[in-house]
Amino acid sequence: MSTKLRSITAMAAACTLIMGAVCSCGSRKEYAPKGDYRKDEHKNNNVIEQPRDEEPECYEGACESPVWDQPVEVSPDESYKEYIEGGFKDPKAEPLSTFSADVDTASFTNVRRLIEDGVIVPEEAVRAEEFINYFDYDYPDPEEGRIFGDYVELADCPWNSRNKIMMIGIQGRRMEKKELPPSNLVFLIDSSGSMASYDKLPLVQTAFSMLAEQLTVNDRVSIVTYAGSSDTRISGASGKDKDDILEALYSITASGGTNGEGGINKAYKLAEKYFIEGGNNRVILATDGDLNIGASSVDELTELIESKRDKGIYLSVLGFGTGNLKDDRMEALADNGNGNYSYIDSVEEAQRVLVKEMNGTLFTIAKDVKVQVEFNPSQISRYRLIGYDNRLMNAEDFYDNTKDAGEVGAGHSVTALYEVELAGSGDTYRGVPLEFASEHPEELAADTGRSELCKLSVTYKPVNSNEDIYESQLFGMEKYNSVPSDSLKLASAAAEFAMLLKNSEYKGTSSFGHVFDTAFEMDDNEKAQELYELAWNAEKLYR
Repeated sequence: MSTKLRSITAMAAACTLIMGAVCSCGSRKEYAPKGDYRKDEHKNNNVIEQPRDEEPECYEGACESPVWDQPVEVSPDESYKEYIEGGFKDPKAEPLSTFSADVDTASFTNVRRLIEDGVIVPEEAVRAEEFINYFDYDYPDPEEGRIFGDYVELADCPWNSRNKIMMIGIQGRRMEKKELPPSNLVFLIDSSGSMASYDKLPLVQTAFSMLAEQLTVNDRVSIVTYAGSSDTRISGASGKDKDDILEALYSITASGGTNGEGGINKAYKLAEKYFIEGGNNRVILATDGDLNIGASSVDELTELIESKRDKGIYLSVLGFGTGNLKDDRMEALADNGNGNYSYIDSVEEAQRVLVKEMNGTLFTIAKDVKVQVEFNPSQISRYRLIGYDNRLMNAEDFYDNTKDAGEVGAGHSVTALYEVELAGSGDTYRGVPLEFASEHPEELAADTGRSELCKLSVTYKPVNSNEDIYESQLFGMEKYNSVPSDSLKLASAAAEFAMLLKNSEYKGTSSFGHVFDTAFEMDDNEKAQELYELAWNAEKLYR
């Protein structure tokens, strides 16, 4: 590290201490928990450091939880979009389940922040698919020449003994560093007054400095800020000019209004100016989401983002901070821009998103990725997709190449869970046991000798093509495991945790205790242990 870079980092650390002291007396105090609250490893600061390796403080197998005088409600200035939770479907009437791929994880990390701050989680803040997709399941790599591989597993449902849980995984091709195309990145940074607190702009600066360290001589970086007006801090710098990039980053201060419209327009102009043919051209917006779009309407902003997306310039969104987080707005921006949406609550999370998983975050390998599952009604009597309530598509959209869908980055995977009831379980009605089940002759689907449970189909466009590729495969009871894999256990625990926080009507016998018991078994899995701690803290918060 150069002397100049070390001095910039030292200044950043000093600024953090000052800002942390100032902000502890600021607006966040109203929504922070009272009493003796112990922050754990997800602390917010502006020092570039490695995540701690210490084990959580535990006593007799149970982690110490933060102590709150009482739970608090989320700030009324935070906003989330509510979706209706999907229920069970009859495959005789609706044999096809179709949804857009989603690799966002913002819902999980934002909920983590809320729980650690002693805040009751708003039900609409919980998107189950983002809880499930936060975790890694070690799917096998795709076969040579394929972009995606698939994985299916079936096991007993942990919260409803009458049903099964079906795990469907789509694994994207991993890329070696030498395979990565050059990047043309524009850091679009909200520097308005609302970004002044320690968990906003200082953390943004640390996050982008981590990313800057990964760039090469072939990459280009521009930095645009917006507050009362928009400014270009650096334009088309080479990735090797790290001192200049970091100096520009750490010169930014927070003040003024929020001229988001001007910032977005300037960022896209720079992205076009330094456009790299066949490269990774992307605007990365860092904000708390309190975006004033000026004279333009939301529809006009969406139209702008979509038009640039169609020209090969994608938009990813990083959410920061508390108190006025606009989760709904940031998710919509990323969806329209063919990008991903992540919530950054700590240096560790910034490192995960922008360093450890940089290839998946920044380098798209397939766009308009859609998944369709056809259930065999002679084998499956009911099914329910867990989550993806804002990603559902009509069956015919699967073959409509004009319908926009999600993007998947290098090495990223997409995981979906279905709760299914096997045919022949006719002693219940919508999950309720029937006393007179024998008096209700079941109208079984015609047995044609087909024993497969489902057909899994995936369609996508390679990143530099507009031609759809279709792939499909059949799966049956050979995928059933009486003892589920650790991957399925972890995914089920994540789904169970989401259902509890959402107070889902389908949560069955779910409990926080079962979640942390399941996660605790995987003591060699860092993310599983994180789920264990969160479930433990949530149980204390909701008791």
